[in-house]
Amino acid sequence: MLIVTLEIVGAIFVQQLERQNINTFKSQITLPPYVNTSLAEQLVRSDSEAANRRIRVILQDVNAPNNAQIQVIDSKGTIRGTNEINAQAVVGQKTTDSSIKSVIYNTRSAGIDRTTVDSDDNHYYMTVKPIIRSQDAGSNNNTPVGVIYMRASLDGVYSNINTITLIYVFAALIAIALGLVLAIVISRAITRPIDEMKKQTLRIARGDYSGQVHVYGNDELGQLATAVNNLSVRVEEAQESTESERRRLDSVMSHMTDGVLATDRRGNVIIINEMANDFLNLEDDDAVGKSVLDILDIRKEYSLRDLLEDPDEIILDFSTEGNDLILQAYFSLIQRESGFISGLVCVLHDVTEQQKIDQDRKQFVSNVSHELRTPLTSVRSYVEALSDGAWQDPEVAPKFLKVTQEETDRMIRMINDLLTLSRMDSGTQKMNLELVNLNELFNYVLDRFDMILTSNDKKSDEDKPQKSYSIKRNFTKRDIWVEIDTDRFTQVLDNIMNNAIKYSPDGGVITCRLVETHNNVIISISDQGLGIPRADQAHIFDRFYRVDKARSRAQGGTGLGLAISREVVQMLGGRIWVDSHEGRGSTFYITLPYQPYEEDDLWDENND
Repeated sequence: MLIVTLEIVGAIFVQQLERQNINTFKSQITLPPYVNTSLAEQLVRSDSEAANRRIRVILQDVNAPNNAQIQVIDSKGTIRGTNEINAQAVVGQKTTDSSIKSVIYNTRSAGIDRTTVDSDDNHYYMTVKPIIRSQDAGSNNNTPVGVIYMRASLDGVYSNINTITLIYVFAALIAIALGLVLAIVISRAITRPIDEMKKQTLRIARGDYSGQVHVYGNDELGQLATAVNNLSVRVEEAQESTESERRRLDSVMSHMTDGVLATDRRGNVIIINEMANDFLNLEDDDAVGKSVLDILDIRKEYSLRDLLEDPDEIILDFSTEGNDLILQAYFSLIQRESGFISGLVCVLHDVTEQQKIDQDRKQFVSNVSHELRTPLTSVRSYVEALSDGAWQDPEVAPKFLKVTQEETDRMIRMINDLLTLSRMDSGTQKMNLELVNLNELFNYVLDRFDMILTSNDKKSDEDKPQKSYSIKRNFTKRDIWVEIDTDRFTQVLDNIMNNAIKYSPDGGVITCRLVETHNNVIISISDQGLGIPRADQAHIFDRFYRVDKARSRAQGGTGLGLAISREVVQMLGGRIWVDSHEGRGSTFYITLPYQPYEEDDLWDENND
């Protein structure tokens, strides 16, 4: 830009300089007015030779600048005089210059004034002016009687112009050199902070916020550098905040007990946490990029538009033969302030236990209703029979009253068992713990059942025949002291022994064992009955659950004994389970926490 500007300025300057010098040169070679008058008078004289001599004198008296060549030509085109001493031979000859002829013959009445260049690149100034003679004084009718031809060299003028031009070019070069140096210095002063800011922004883009831009001043670039430094700090703070929020969100999602999936606006999964992978049995990142409809296996029932237009909860059943899994899926929209929907969030909540509890509650209500309806129906039937006159029959009335009493006792036992379970569920059931010799307690319970066996053997033949059985004991010889609630644990042993007696065949053997391990004591009671099918073993401790419902009800069971036994054992810190094979009997195991005591410790503790 500087070079172009100087070239334009130089061109205008040289052009104006040339015009000014030529105008000055023209003013210098202009002949005085009296010369024109004198020449006009000589051209109209009849004595041409005398006139020519006078013309030559006039021209020689003229101070022609720059060795200008002057010729006087009359109206017929004849050269009448010249100021060049060596060219006097041309006087009297006809001129051949077309410019002179055009002025003589009025084609250019104002004359010709121009510069020319010969073949040797020499510049000349040439002028042809008409010589006017006034016919009458004061008359405006002027008639040209000839022309004055003047030709002067302009080499001196152009030499001066060239000299000045060279001076200007030299000065321009110096100015350009200084301008370039200044431009480089200024550009570096501008580009250096800009380059530093560019590098800093590139570092920011790569995530490196450690650098700072040097501030060179308080101008616009300095303010911009300060703004970039502030931007670097703000971006670093925002990045740290975002990263912290992301880590917090990842931590929350990783430790959530619910599964979380997030999708884009096309329904493809972009985020999934570990719990969702566990629920859906997926490996890491297997679900990313796949449709949520395929991941949740709901494409047949729902479309992506259904989920977007009406995001609601869906129950998903992923239960298999060996594992129950029911999930409740909640859908919500990821929506911007403008209303644009950019995706979906799906929360998977495990409701397997809740569904199981609801199912158990419904089953429990159904079982209670059924269990109470049967004895109530029986009692009502017998009471109606008695009301209809059966009470007067001395043989039928006692039997009806006995059945009514047995069904009433059965309902009372059932209600008492339900109240016990309710207190255990609510945590209001208190345990009266005491240190008990488990060997003696177990023997005491078994002795009672032996007495029942003995009393059954002494009944008369008229009585209903009773089933016979025998009890085999296999106890450790060492006394085992455990801290238990004697009444509740006796109830547990009674429940298991009653079941063993009920389901043992006539003449069967019930084997009772008591052994100790390092930290536990194990009680087992085995019978030789029909056994429990494998499918029923997982539910044998459920409330009102019976393997053979008809036989259990006929034997007077409520279906709550084993459920109470499990609750009692768990409250004592133990565990109860069953091992059974169909056709080979069942074995119930009870483990209790056990801390061995020395006799001295027991004695000191009892004294305390």
